[in-house]
Formats: sequence, C-alpha cells, structure tokens
Amino acid sequence: MAKKNIRDVELKNKKVLMRVDFNVPMKNGVITDTNRIVQALPTINYALDAGAKVILFSHLGRIKEEADLAKNDLAPVAKKLEELLKKPVKFVNATRGKELEDAINEMKPGEVVMFQNTRYEDLDGKKESKNNPELGAYWASLGDVFVNDAFGTAHRDAASNTGIAAHIKGESVSGFLLEKEIKFIGGAVDNPVHPFVAILGGAKVSDKISVIENLLNKADKVLICGAMSYTFFKALGYEVGESKCELDFVDYAKGLLDKANGKIILPVDTVVAKPDKEKVAVDFFQAISECETKVVPSDKIPSDYQGLDCGPATIEKFKEELKGAKTVVWNGPAGVFEVEKFAVGTKAICELLANLEGATTIIGGGDSAAAAISMGYEHKFSHISTGGGASLEYLEGKVLPGVACLDEK
Repeated sequence: MAKKNIRDVELKNKKVLMRVDFNVPMKNGVITDTNRIVQALPTINYALDAGAKVILFSHLGRIKEEADLAKNDLAPVAKKLEELLKKPVKFVNATRGKELEDAINEMKPGEVVMFQNTRYEDLDGKKESKNNPELGAYWASLGDVFVNDAFGTAHRDAASNTGIAAHIKGESVSGFLLEKEIKFIGGAVDNPVHPFVAILGGAKVSDKISVIENLLNKADKVLICGAMSYTFFKALGYEVGESKCELDFVDYAKGLLDKANGKIILPVDTVVAKPDKEKVAVDFFQAISECETKVVPSDKIPSDYQGLDCGPATIEKFKEELKGAKTVVWNGPAGVFEVEKFAVGTKAICELLANLEGATTIIGGGDSAAAAISMGYEHKFSHISTGGGASLEYLEGKVLPGVACLDEK
C-alpha cells in the first residue's frame, strides 16, 4: 500500500509537526552545505501556503556529552532557513517545556517555529535515539498532524519519527522529499526498468554486504569500484600492495564472485601511489596529494604501492557496461575524491551518468552524493538521495521504520 502524503490531509489552522533532516555539515558554526535545508523547502512552503502552523524539528550530529551541545546547536540552521524561506522562523532553544509550548500556542497560520536539536534529549539516556515512549508522546501532544520529511533518519526507530506517529491523534503522512525518496530508491529496488545497473564504491565490502546480495538478485550488472574493489582483487589472488583490503572478507568476496554469474564487473586498471608512511600518519590526504601517481593493471599493483582511484581503462569499460541502461543506482565514490588527483574516476562516473540518455539515474546519498554536488552535477541526475544510511538500508531491501509508521492511503 502507498503511504499518505501531505496532500492527503487538511492543514488549514492545524499545528503541523514536521520532522525534517537538517543534519547539515558545519564548520565553526557555519553551514558548509545547505542541500538538505533546500530539499525541505517545498514541503514547508506547501504547508505554509495551506494555512498551517508549521513546527519544525531535526537532529544535528551526535550528543554524547555536555561539550557536544554547543557545537550541535540548531540556531544557525534556523537562521539559514529564515534566509531561504524569506520569512521569520522563531527558534526555541528547548526540546520541551513551557517556552516551547507557549511559542506553539501563540502561533498563527502561516508561521514557523523551530525547536532545538532533538538529540539534546540523548544527553540523558538516549531518549530520542532509543525512542523513549514518554518523549514521543510529549512531542505528539504538541501538534495535530505529523509530517515526516526526513529520509536521512527514516532507517532509525526514534522518538521524533516512529514515537510521534505512534501517539499523535491526527494523521501521520510523508512530505514531498520523503515521497520522492520512496519513489526513486524504492522504485529502483522493487520495480526497476531493465537493464538495471548498480555501481557500488566506497571503502568497505563489509558496509555493503546486504546491498550487494540484494542487488545481485535484481540488477543486470553490478559495477564495483572504490577501495572495496581491492578486497575482490585479493579474492582473485591479485597483489593489492598497501591498498585498503578487508582480509576478513576476502573469502566472502570470492563467494560473491562465484555466484554472481558474471554480473559483477571489477576495475581493470588502478591509479596507484607510494605515500610516505610517516606523513600518512600525520595527514593522510596531504600525504597522498604530494605523491606521484601511475596507472597499472588491476592485477599488477606493486607490493609497496596503494590503489587510490580507478584508471582510464576502467572508465571506458564502465561506459560500455552502462550502454542501454534504463535504471542506474550509484552508491560510493570510485576513489579518494577529496584529493583532486584521485577524484578523476568519481568525476568520470558523474559524467557518464549525466550523459546517459533515457535512463533514470539515482545517487544513493553519502559520499557519492557529496562528490556529485561538489563537482557541479547536482541537477544532472534524476535523483540524489539526502540519506546515506537510509538509502543503503533501502537498497538492502529493508523496511524503514520512519516510512512504515506512516498512515496507509
């Protein structure tokens, strides 16, 4: 069954509790990427135009000790949201209590209140993250309707999503962003248009075990890149030198290759370097940025070199494998994209997908999404997910608690 959407409920004069994902990167109190805020604007504006009183809340970072409170304060996010909305946002520096309740009770239709980081409640027994029922019930009591538009936390059973949905007297529905995530990522997993190609990169095979297994049953091809490819090379008996390799998962990778029936496509060449180990211990990115590089076949990595990106022959091979694809899901960069000389493979994949005609192209959040956005490809894909962990679990075929808790149409 499809889930109810914000369009399906009456919002006029209603107090709308809206869970957004404003877990944005910050440096010295300054937001360095506003993408998640921007992605939430359509749902917020729709509710405001419909005459709702919009109460926004989100988590930011992790709260383990008192020192974490100041650096994960949502006040700068509220200020940035005010700029983007072009209307006042009343920020309440509390997660419960009289100040918050008064601010909500004094609201008029078309106004916005945003309250403090929901994970401030984690300082005392992880009440938010462990879905404390009393907290979920309290937050639910503050509003009439619950709108979940935070795909980034949809894989978590938290007081601010499933807790509110379990206790609110009115409807629990999705916002436009959550609906879009379900449509694209859920559609790719449940009912893809074939040929369906998955591109999986990143550092660890262990992070993507269930994703690989699930997609091998659904995709026509699975292209492997990034540091995880070296574990597969090791499984084939190749020398991987100083490259990242999960030795505990070599046998598992070999088993995947054996049962993949040729569906798994690995890089055929690799960009390698020989960084100074002492410098690596101090600053890995600086150390590798100073290295000279060379391209070698994937089965010819020198024993004292480290693989850091896929090579040009691999990009040509991937280009051939992608020809005619109708659905492509990409999760995980092809190399250490944070350093320009090792971002070539990741950028090349961006270009291949951006120019793939007639295909639905989806980036499953995380580092690959950050890379695509930073490289200027933000509008070249059918969909860029806002949730790395949530999109991974969706690609694994798991049910997401933050979606399951919403009302059925």
